Amino acid sequence: MSQRTWGYFLVKAVLLGFVVAAVLLILIPDLRQNSGLSLNLFDRQNPNPAPMSFHNAINASAPAVVNIYSTSYDNRSLLFRRQAVERTSLGSGVIMTETGHILTCYHVIQNAERIHVMLQDGQILEAQQVGQDPHTDLAVLKIDAQNLPVIPQQPTQNTKVGDVVLAIGNPYNLGQTITQGIVSATGRAGLSNYLGSNYADFIQMDAVLNEGNSGGALVDSNGTLVGINNANFKTLDSHRRVKDVAGIFFAVPYELAKRVMDDIIAHGRVIRGYLGIGAEEVPGQPGILVTGVDPTGPAAQGGLRPEDILLKLNNQPIESAHSAMDQVAETQPGTEVEFELLRGGSTHKVAVTIAELQSG
Repeated sequence: MSQRTWGYFLVKAVLLGFVVAAVLLILIPDLRQNSGLSLNLFDRQNPNPAPMSFHNAINASAPAVVNIYSTSYDNRSLLFRRQAVERTSLGSGVIMTETGHILTCYHVIQNAERIHVMLQDGQILEAQQVGQDPHTDLAVLKIDAQNLPVIPQQPTQNTKVGDVVLAIGNPYNLGQTITQGIVSATGRAGLSNYLGSNYADFIQMDAVLNEGNSGGALVDSNGTLVGINNANFKTLDSHRRVKDVAGIFFAVPYELAKRVMDDIIAHGRVIRGYLGIGAEEVPGQPGILVTGVDPTGPAAQGGLRPEDILLKLNNQPIESAHSAMDQVAETQPGTEVEFELLRGGSTHKVAVTIAELQSG
């Protein structure tokens, strides 16, 4: 390459360099500004941040949570005479209406002859039983008082796993206490051996419950009622002794508790449908297997038999035994329902008139 040609390329490269440098000098301020804008996207704050304190939620809900003292009497033989021994059990309750209806757990007031409620302002009032529902372990009380604080409620709840919850109650009669946790699971079923309730829709959470918390409020981070606190999980150790399990606690969800309360207020009891079968899922197969039939119940009268596999209820596929029994329970007694079932390799349809589930 000649010296002249080399000089030509050198001049051209220098000129190109000046052009590129000029362009960069023009664009650099804009790039810096744009960089700042992009950083602002990361710095932008959530317009509705989760509260770092739940003080407002507790202020809104805690005044509606009451202490419940239930008194019963045991007749004991002492030498040649009998003596009535007074027993007082402790629990909590939630004021649901301005007219003084209180929701609590059935086991809190079971066998009680006298019930007293202490409000958060210190008033102690005698309570009357409106009704109970052992199937959900819920009871409704009534006190005669005015200007009562009512727990915040929403007609529908969408409680999700991971939601923050606050449990309010009176553990060991220490006074009102709040514990915090998260929802660990929803729709828990098969807990009759542990909670004394055979309903299939419990909230599981890790907000600590102790003796005296039963019947208290489970609220969300805004103070809205999401459930009625029930109990902690218990199991048997190697010596067949009952022991508590840490971190597993249960509550009845608000929607269910509200339905139960409304039925009790309106009818004095909860009206549920009854089919009269035992059933279980069949692994790897749709539907549920009928394991037993009450010979005097509506299922037997309608023609259901043990070993039938129930596929559909009112043309809707049956997903599980619990969901099917819940659907039956929500059906008004006297209603005719249709089952599609598999029997002996062939499909049949059977009509059954739902009866009323009796308490106890």
